[in-house]
Amino acid sequence: MTTLSAASHAPANEDEVRALVTDAAARSVPLAISGGATKAGVGRPAQTQETVSTTGLSGITLYEPAELVIGARAGTPLAEVEATLAEKNQRLAFEPADWRALLGTSGEPTIGAVAAANVSGPRRIMVGAARDALIGVRFVNGRGEAVKNGGRVMKNVTGLDLVKTIAGSWGTLGVLTEVTFKVLPMPERTATLVYPGLDDARAVSALSAALGSPYEVTGAAHLPGDGGTLIRIEGFEASVRYRLGELRTLLSEYGEPALVENADGEALWRGVRDVGPLVQPADRAVWKISTAPTRAPALTASIAMRIEARWLYDWGGGLVWLATEPSEAAARVVREATRAHRGHATLIRAPADLRAAIDVFEPLPEAMMRLTKGLKASFDPKGIFEPGRMYAGV
Repeated sequence: MTTLSAASHAPANEDEVRALVTDAAARSVPLAISGGATKAGVGRPAQTQETVSTTGLSGITLYEPAELVIGARAGTPLAEVEATLAEKNQRLAFEPADWRALLGTSGEPTIGAVAAANVSGPRRIMVGAARDALIGVRFVNGRGEAVKNGGRVMKNVTGLDLVKTIAGSWGTLGVLTEVTFKVLPMPERTATLVYPGLDDARAVSALSAALGSPYEVTGAAHLPGDGGTLIRIEGFEASVRYRLGELRTLLSEYGEPALVENADGEALWRGVRDVGPLVQPADRAVWKISTAPTRAPALTASIAMRIEARWLYDWGGGLVWLATEPSEAAARVVREATRAHRGHATLIRAPADLRAAIDVFEPLPEAMMRLTKGLKASFDPKGIFEPGRMYAGV
């Protein structure tokens, strides 16, 4: 085990993780759980004394290209996993985002953090989120016990699905030590139709028509202003060519689109995935809002009537990335508008004082909060893992 500082440790294996957690629980010392520390600023400010870094837990442990399965220790750099898959013309289909520019961090994103944060990109509309591709986990709970759940194949199980529970828990339930994902082949061709000049309502209408078609759209985004309305198609060459033609006909009322492919297309979707249009100004608060696609234009319009805001739509309008001034007043406007349009909002980027003053994750109804507290107590009886990161007092 490497001690990075007086309060930061990088265990080299799962046994060392267990020892660290057992010791911290005995001393009632709250722990921050870190991979590459690229998302450390997400959530309420840390109420921790020491850090467990998974960077010492690195390496691919399983790769069966024919079975479309890859497993790796939690601290394995995401880039290493993606490079290994690319050698066999495969990929993590859910398109994990890279928020380093958005959050102003460096470091190296890790595969464990992808699972812990359930980080998913534009292709979620077709293939699901990171948690839908996550089929196995190993983690250490708050008792210092190693827990394994899932395996090499997707299957339905009875009882609590620990794989889905740990995904998106942001380190609050345990220290991930190993993850296993289902992967998919890379497509032969990727092409994007870009419709210029549509307002938000027309753009969402076009995206909804495309997503409701049988043409298997894998990306549906709208960048207000000059960014355009983007519809992505992937697959075999002949299939992509046919579907592009059919979509042009289906969406003829929305104008004549440009066709973007290859490096330009990759850059376009990387910008959507990583929220590139909202990276600057860096002092703006950035929200991730989920709502029904048809409600998204009214939601953003209601916010823009009260405060200065900029936004982009992904997932056909079901995901709104929104930048506002970093204030409690602006946060109230966002929360009120989100509730009015039956959505939920997470504050992804903001100064620490604002994250300490307001709810960062969507406030839970009383019954859901009781369930959340009970789940936390079951996994982490002493409350040592990232206390308060998602909800105050949890």
